[in-house]
Amino acid sequence: MVRRGTKRTARTDVAGSGRRLRVANALMVLALVLTAGKLIQLQAFEAGELSAMAEQQRETRGDIVAERGSIVDRAGNVLAFSNEARKLYANPRDLTRTFDEAHREDPTKPTAAEYKQEIATYIDHVLDGQISEQEVLDALNSDVQFTYFGEQVDASKAALITEKFPHIGAEYRATREYPAGKVGANIIGAANWRMDENRVRGMIGLESAMDDVLAGENGVKVSDTAAGQSNLVIPGTEQVLDPAVPGSDVELTIDSDLQYVVQQRLADYARKTGAANASAVVLDAKTGEVYSLANDKTFDPGGSWDANLGNPAVTHAYEPGSVGKVITAAGAIEDGLVAPDTVLQVPGSIEVADRTIGDAWPHGTIPLTFTGVLGKSSNVGTLMVAQKLGEQRFYDLARKFGLGRSTGIGLPGESSGYLPPPEEWSGSTFANLPIGQGLSMTVLQMAGMYQTIANDGVRVPPRVISAEVRPDGTRVEAPEPEGVRVVSERTADTVKDMLRGVVQDAPQQTGTGPEAALPGYQISGKTGTAQQIDPECGCYSNEKHWITFAGMVPADDPRFVVGLMLDAPTAEVPEASTAAPLFHDIADYLTRRYHIPLSPEPAPVQTLQLH
Repeated sequence: MVRRGTKRTARTDVAGSGRRLRVANALMVLALVLTAGKLIQLQAFEAGELSAMAEQQRETRGDIVAERGSIVDRAGNVLAFSNEARKLYANPRDLTRTFDEAHREDPTKPTAAEYKQEIATYIDHVLDGQISEQEVLDALNSDVQFTYFGEQVDASKAALITEKFPHIGAEYRATREYPAGKVGANIIGAANWRMDENRVRGMIGLESAMDDVLAGENGVKVSDTAAGQSNLVIPGTEQVLDPAVPGSDVELTIDSDLQYVVQQRLADYARKTGAANASAVVLDAKTGEVYSLANDKTFDPGGSWDANLGNPAVTHAYEPGSVGKVITAAGAIEDGLVAPDTVLQVPGSIEVADRTIGDAWPHGTIPLTFTGVLGKSSNVGTLMVAQKLGEQRFYDLARKFGLGRSTGIGLPGESSGYLPPPEEWSGSTFANLPIGQGLSMTVLQMAGMYQTIANDGVRVPPRVISAEVRPDGTRVEAPEPEGVRVVSERTADTVKDMLRGVVQDAPQQTGTGPEAALPGYQISGKTGTAQQIDPECGCYSNEKHWITFAGMVPADDPRFVVGLMLDAPTAEVPEASTAAPLFHDIADYLTRRYHIPLSPEPAPVQTLQLH
């Protein structure tokens, strides 16, 4: 029994082993077939794709930074341009490990600490202290894998450093340079390098507003990289895929020499008078081009941007006071309501709705010519004529003069000022508007009103961009703004002549701004004083005022218009009550710089008041 059972078990084991062998052989054949199929797939169908993936793994794409366009003044003087720089960096942990291991294997080699000291000393020397020895050591001794250190440095000096010490890297940067410093900074603005965009971006001013024009377009390059080191570029392997497109230059209407003078004199006058702020603008009387746009406070775009970054000359509106009387004067002359020599019996005050308005000086009823109403700056006389003009005609004319809307100059943050619509007027509103209160404007808008009078009644919206110059040298002129006919040429000439009475100094016929007069030249202009709102009571303050002046030089053939504003001067000096002396100084410079011929004859003395 035992033998039979043993024989059957042996036969069974042999049969099982055969089956397992056949299954194993079948599996092996299947594996070989699958392997061959995969090989055929890779070689025949996926070879191109895999080759491309391999190529991508050994190449690194990068930007070719476009050269940013320059900003120049009307004479081509460069106000902003881009330069090349480098930012130094290191891998402190790798540097420490590499040199300490090398020193352990060969004690004659420097330790990491010794090598770092050598680097720091050399960088301090090459950069003449721009990055101090201690600053370099602090960076190299930090327990980080990667770090930038120091300020941006000159590209040629960075090359010396990286050539001598390959463990120090230098990354490309573009810097923005402002050779004129603070001159025109509130207009130009500022730009800086943006890591996230790998380019210089305009942040404020025209640098921001014109960023698309100035920036250009970055190109694309590829470079071979060492195996496993995607950031280690193999020298000499760089290839350009798409070249960078440089930005265009932007030419301004600004005269940088004039801008410097106006900024300096404005700042000096603001300090002398104790004004909280001050702004000035100089316009070409015919074209509306801005030759200067200045504020007493500014900043250095190449330094720290910590304050005074705005441009109040276009962003801050104020109540102009008597400078605004030119609207009533132009409207009344245009409609034939009065003539320059029309005599008005002007009382000491006038009732308008529930308000009583008086003049700046006490007087009984006096005979003023309409020229004298402007020359003496009579609120009462102005309101008498404004009532003849009427509310709607006054409002419509103010709109034509550009009030209540931005000028479209293209500078960031421009204010449109405020001209209340008639439906919002109360009974006493028309007691304020004709004398320059209850409405607001920027110094640019104010100068624009007087540019209208100087330009035969045609208002030309101001502009500060003259042209774009493309990388190929093509010059694209900025569109000339379309002029707006506000009043007739006859009216403009008449009002211009009347405004000469403001600056005259004659016995018993002296105007409010004789300090603006310039020997040898006929001058027309208007003084202004407006009460500021007292926030505590919501009423007009008797302490704080805006002081304004707008005028043209020379009056017989206007070349320039100058607008000035002082915010709340407080000093106990005569100049604190008028901006006329500042106009004189700026007009004097203009006549000399632009060789403006003397007026053929002195301005005739005009009758302001009968006696």
